Amino acid sequence: MLVPPATAPTTNDTLRHLSLSLPSAPSRLRGRHRRPRPNFTGMPFLLGGFGCVCIIFFSLTGSIYFVLNQLQQQPEDRQLHPDDGSLNLPDSPSIVIFAAPRRFSTDKPDLVGARQDMAVRSWLALSPDVSVVLFGQHPSIFALARSLGPRVTVESAIDFTFMGTPFFHSMVSRSQAFNSGISVLIDPETILLPDFLGILHYSQNLNHGWFLFAKPHCVLHFPFQLLGTGKHWLQEDGEVIEVEKLQEHLIQKGNWSTCGERLLMAWNNGVRPLHAGIVPPFVYGEGLHNEWLVNEVLASDLRFAFDSSLVLSSLYPQSLGQWFSNFSKDAGSADELVWRHRGNYQLSALYGSFSFQQSKFCKNPSKLVRCLGKYYLINRVEDDVSSLQVSDGIATYSTDPHLSSREQKSHMFTIFSRSQRDKKWKACVNNIDALDLSYQPIVKKLNEDNSEVSSALSLPFSIELLLRIIADKDKSIVLAIAGNNYRDMLMNWVCRLQHLAVKNFVICALDSEIYHFSILQGLPVFKNPQAPTNISFNDCHFGTECFRRVTKVKSRIVLQILKLGYNVLMSDVDVYWFNNPLPFLVSFGPGTLVAQSDEYNETGPINLPRRLNSGFYFARSEMSTIAAFEMVVKHASASGLSEQPSFYDVLCGEGGVNRMGDDKCQEPNTNLTVIFLDRNLFPNGAYRGLWEKHDVRSSCMKLGCLILHNNWISGRKKKLERQVFSGLWDYDPSLRMCLQKWQIPNQLIFLDH
Repeated sequence: MLVPPATAPTTNDTLRHLSLSLPSAPSRLRGRHRRPRPNFTGMPFLLGGFGCVCIIFFSLTGSIYFVLNQLQQQPEDRQLHPDDGSLNLPDSPSIVIFAAPRRFSTDKPDLVGARQDMAVRSWLALSPDVSVVLFGQHPSIFALARSLGPRVTVESAIDFTFMGTPFFHSMVSRSQAFNSGISVLIDPETILLPDFLGILHYSQNLNHGWFLFAKPHCVLHFPFQLLGTGKHWLQEDGEVIEVEKLQEHLIQKGNWSTCGERLLMAWNNGVRPLHAGIVPPFVYGEGLHNEWLVNEVLASDLRFAFDSSLVLSSLYPQSLGQWFSNFSKDAGSADELVWRHRGNYQLSALYGSFSFQQSKFCKNPSKLVRCLGKYYLINRVEDDVSSLQVSDGIATYSTDPHLSSREQKSHMFTIFSRSQRDKKWKACVNNIDALDLSYQPIVKKLNEDNSEVSSALSLPFSIELLLRIIADKDKSIVLAIAGNNYRDMLMNWVCRLQHLAVKNFVICALDSEIYHFSILQGLPVFKNPQAPTNISFNDCHFGTECFRRVTKVKSRIVLQILKLGYNVLMSDVDVYWFNNPLPFLVSFGPGTLVAQSDEYNETGPINLPRRLNSGFYFARSEMSTIAAFEMVVKHASASGLSEQPSFYDVLCGEGGVNRMGDDKCQEPNTNLTVIFLDRNLFPNGAYRGLWEKHDVRSSCMKLGCLILHNNWISGRKKKLERQVFSGLWDYDPSLRMCLQKWQIPNQLIFLDH
C-alpha cells in the first residue's frame, strides 16, 4: 500500500524559491547548496571525483585496518552467520525495494520482461515482509505487478520524460518519503539472494544513519530458474539446487567489469538526509546518476556509507538459459539515447561536488567483507589512525595517530595493523584485494566520455517526427510557446498537464536557453529558427514591443503544424487547466475555430471587437482553417500591433462586421465559423474577479471552469506572484520537480531564507 498523501507545501514557501527577478538560469535552480558554474576545462577534477565512486580497493601493504567489533559485543544469537545469511531480530525493519522496470512486450516472449520478472520474484522471496514498488507508466509494468501479487505496486506519481523514462531525482525523493524502515533502490533486472536481507539487518546494528551500495556481479550465462516466489532454484537438467551452489556459480562465472553502471543502494529512513544539496534531474538509466549520488553521500559525510559489493550476492544475468532461448533480445538504437546520456553528464558537472577538487571531496568508503566466518567493515587510511565514533546518533570521524589502547577499544572499530600475524586473516584480505580490481574500467570509461560535458544538447527528432510521437489518436496536439523568461510558468503548466495525464503536448522554444532547459527536463521541444532575438526577461508582457514580436511567432507556428495535418490546441503557459478541455473543444465539430473571449463585462455580447484571445484556441487541420490562418499571419506581419487584433479583424471583420449573434462570427471567404467560448467554463483574467477570490480554486470549480487564464495583469513578476499565491502552482523550481501529494514539506529546499 502506498502511504497516504502528506500535506502540500504552502504557497508562501513555494514563492520564496521562485525566480522572480534573476534571469541567470543555472544559479536559480541549484538549491541551498549552490555550486559555482564549473569550468569545463577542469574535467580532471570531475573524473577524479568519479574515482571515489568507482571505489578502487587499495593494497593492504603499509596500511591500517579498522574492523567492526560490534558483532563481538552482541549476543551470540544476533550474529550474522555466512551459512544462513539471516538475523533473528525481534523487531525487523520494514523493507521496501524500489525499481524502475523497462517497458517490454506482453504479446510475445521478451528477454527484458523475463529478467525483470525473475528479479522481482527473487526480491519477494527474501521475506514475506518485503514489499516492492515499481516506478512506471507503461501498461506492461502494471501487468508485471498484477502477476506478482499484492506485495508489488506501481507508482506513477513521479516525473517522467515525454518518452516515458522516469527521472532519477524524483525516484530518490519518492523512496525517501515512503513509510518504510529501509529503502532499497535497485536495477530492475538485478537478482538478489538471501544473504542480502541479513546484510540489511546487520546494517541496522550501526545505530545511526547508514548508506550501503553494491555493484552486482554480471553473469554471461545464467542456467537457473526461480520456482514461483519461493527460495528454490532449478537448473537446466531439472534438478533443484541450494542457494550455496548458486553462489558458487556466481563466484566462478560472475564479474563486475561488464555490468555497466548498475548499482544497488540502500539506506535507513527517518534519521538524516542522504546528502547535502539536491539531486539534479538525471534521466534514469542513462549514466552517472548512481555514481553521482554515492559520491555526494560520501562527500557530505552525513551518513556512514560503505561498499558491500564483495559480500552481497546480487547478479545481473545477460542470458537466462534454455528456458528463454526463443525470447526476443534487447532492442533500441544507441544514437537515439545520446541526448539523454549527454544531458546526465552535463548535470553531473553543474551540481554537487564533482566540480570541486578531488582532495576536498574524495573519501574512501569502508568495505563490508567476510573473513574467518564473520563480517567486518574495513577501511584504509594512510599514515593516520582514523576511527568512526557515534554519539547521540551522529557519526563523526577522527584522525589521531596517538590514541591510547584504552581509547582504541572504546571506538566502534577494532584496529588491525600490518603487524597482525594471523596468516589466515592475511590470506583472506589478500584475496579481497585481488577481487576488487574490477572497478577500474569505469574510470577509463569516464575519461573516454570527457567530451560529453561540453557538447551541445539537441533532440534527435524533426518537428514532423516529434508531432508523430506525441499526437493523440485524433491527430490533435497541445502547443505552448515560451522563452526563458517564462521558464517557471512553463514548468507549472507542464506539471499540471502531467497531473491531468495529458501527454500530447509540445513546446516551441523561443531561445536556446529554454530549449536546453526543456531537453534536460525531458520535454518534447523544438526550437523555432525564426523566433525574435533579445527577448526581455522582465519586460515582455502585454503592450510591450517584445510582446508584439513574440506573439506574431505563435500564429506562424500554428499554421506550420496545421499544414502538417495536426489539430492544434494553442495554450499560453499562464493558462491553468483544472481539467482537460480538449474533449469539449473537439465536440464543436468541423468548420469551426473555438477561442477564449477576452470580454470582462459579465453581461452583454462576448464577441465584441477585438475580444478574441489568441492565447487559448482550438484550430482544426482543415482547408478553411489553414486559409484563414494564412490571412491572419499576413495581416499581423504588416501590423505594428500584436497578432491578437489581427485574429479578430481578419476572422470577424474590422469593427465586428462579421459577427453572428453574441458569441460567434464567420469569415466570409472561407466560411470558417469562430465560436467564443463560455466564460464560466473558460474565464479570462478579468472575469468575475476570480483571481482576487480568497479561494481561487473553489470559486472556479463552482463555476465549472475547465481553465483559468492569468491575463489582464501587467508584468511577469506580478503574474507569477498571483499564480503562486492563488495556490494554482504545481512545480518546485529549487528541486526541478513537479509537486506531488506524497511530498513532505520539510523535504523541500528553498533558495532564499
